[in-house]
Amino acid sequence: MVTNGFRRLGGRKGAAAWENRCVRLLRIGVDAGGTFTDFVAIGPGGRMSAFKMRSDPANPAGVILAGIRRAAAGAAAEVVHGSTVATNALLERKGARTALVTTAGFEDILEIGRQNREELYNLLPRPRRLLVGRDLAFGVAERTLYDGRVETEADPKALEELRRRLEAAGVEAVAVSFLHSYANASNERVAAKALRDLGYVCVSHEISPEFREYERTATTVINAYVGPLMESYLRRLERASNQEISIFQSNGGSMTAREARRHPVRTVLSGPAGGVVGAVYVGRRAGYPLVMGFDMGGTSTDVSLAEGEPGETVESRVGGLPIRIPMLDIHTVGAGGGSIARVDEGGRLAVGPESAGADPGPACYGRGMDATVTDAHVVLGRIGSRQFLGGEMPIEEERSAAAVDRIAAALDIGRVEAAAGILRVANAGMERAVRAISVERGYDPRRFALVAFGGCGGLHACELAAELGIRTVIVPEHAGMLSALGMLLADRIRDYAHGVLGRRDYERRFRRLERIAERETPGAELIRMADLRYAGQSYELTVSWGDGDPAAAFHRAHERTYGYARRDHPVEVVTLRVRARLRYPKPRWRASRAASAQQGEVRRVFTGGRWRRTPVLARAAVSSEARPGPLLVLDYGATTLVPPGWRVRRDRAGSLIVERAGV
Repeated sequence: MVTNGFRRLGGRKGAAAWENRCVRLLRIGVDAGGTFTDFVAIGPGGRMSAFKMRSDPANPAGVILAGIRRAAAGAAAEVVHGSTVATNALLERKGARTALVTTAGFEDILEIGRQNREELYNLLPRPRRLLVGRDLAFGVAERTLYDGRVETEADPKALEELRRRLEAAGVEAVAVSFLHSYANASNERVAAKALRDLGYVCVSHEISPEFREYERTATTVINAYVGPLMESYLRRLERASNQEISIFQSNGGSMTAREARRHPVRTVLSGPAGGVVGAVYVGRRAGYPLVMGFDMGGTSTDVSLAEGEPGETVESRVGGLPIRIPMLDIHTVGAGGGSIARVDEGGRLAVGPESAGADPGPACYGRGMDATVTDAHVVLGRIGSRQFLGGEMPIEEERSAAAVDRIAAALDIGRVEAAAGILRVANAGMERAVRAISVERGYDPRRFALVAFGGCGGLHACELAAELGIRTVIVPEHAGMLSALGMLLADRIRDYAHGVLGRRDYERRFRRLERIAERETPGAELIRMADLRYAGQSYELTVSWGDGDPAAAFHRAHERTYGYARRDHPVEVVTLRVRARLRYPKPRWRASRAASAQQGEVRRVFTGGRWRRTPVLARAAVSSEARPGPLLVLDYGATTLVPPGWRVRRDRAGSLIVERAGV
């Protein structure tokens, strides 16, 4: 997204005060994953420390608090936390008891949806799991027209009666979404005032003030559904940690805990978004502005694409539900180190999306019984018994072998063949994900470098790149914790929007959004953008408003995205957007000092279709001179496999640059 034409609120004095505060502050990034929770701390002067702790699904906050105490060591700090509270509540349908209050006659909006069939040829699709049942959807006799004129005002007496009904129903949260409230929110404000003592109440004109009634209502309902859980979690975390807590958003920036309590829906992809920011930063430092992020963790793999800046979207789907807010464009598949391998009813080997998670974890962790992707790597010699977390977490190789043997027996093949098959199936799923964000959108993956991170990313990256024709793989230092590091590299961001379909007074409405931004984010840069489309189209593209002609910017964006532009066709402005950005100074760390000895362990590793004698090196032992594979390069929280036909060197920032030999 282009970001020219910004202006700064609060002047240089406000910006200088912000930067001075940031430079003097210890900052801690926390990424709560399904298997491990990652911590990265950057202190004054750019001093960095990083470590992992085993996640505890029964008490995630306990692990986070213990890690914060360890990282802070008694100092005051700002904690930037990628929270999974909202995501897990949404996916597992474990949110608050929520009611929907909408315009009379639209009570079935969530059930009707868009009538799109996700499984086109399935004659017996499973019913969608709604967050709000029909018994908790209530209509109010009010009506606002598309142009903002109020035809019927909300009746305070009727709202009082509704309040009593909601109280009797025992609701914990209320989502208010009236027809066309993005054009005029007066009826929603009246309803919110009447219902405010019921608990967590949110209104659509604050959560997603845009047209498309279903998406706006669904987004508001999600916000209400996860709101009480997020509010309780953050208050507990702030009180117990005694630190300043910021929450990472799906749009690639952080926000205050107070803002996160009001807008928890903005956190549903916060962990993966941190990885995207980190991948773009690492690519720039290595001299590769065109990158695809490949984040393979314990439970899933997240892929993204960036042409200098991370790709963004204003609508996504999580847990089968639409979310209409600005967020980074991330494609997720259920393939991670903990993904469970099984033989299905048709005798076919399948991997994921079920995951062993942190408890019990892969078989090699000592508690699980199922074979996972990690166990397959252990069997093939790519993960050793004293390799995880610098030897802090021992690996039980015999348990991995026994788990893979059960898969081999079911398929009537050998152990090595079964382990290699598990990895091929996992790679195929991840390759489809990379093609979805590149080839299927008109991008040639061969133009991009693949930035591999997460605990397992480096073990799969070169094999995946070879299938896609990618010539360069970058594995950053601290690859196993790049999402947590990305949260410290990102800026503080707030997005504001206003639907203007059919309106013309754009400047006045931009100024209104900017006044709100000035009040809530003093000292920020302001960036104007807008969603435009050709008259008659159903969907929009977001372009910079800037100082020039937004229609010309839209024509260029449409031609780049779809291959053509209709410059003689009228263009509609659908939504105005303002982004407020407070920039954090970007830390520049030095690569770990090169090891004096280049020799180390030599291990039998199955790679390139057979067993090979493979040197095992610490990252610091990799020099700036390219060295051919096969090699295993070990980090504290990740492992990189350099197969035959590839060569590896280390750049000044400590990243491994792995390139196909002879290219």
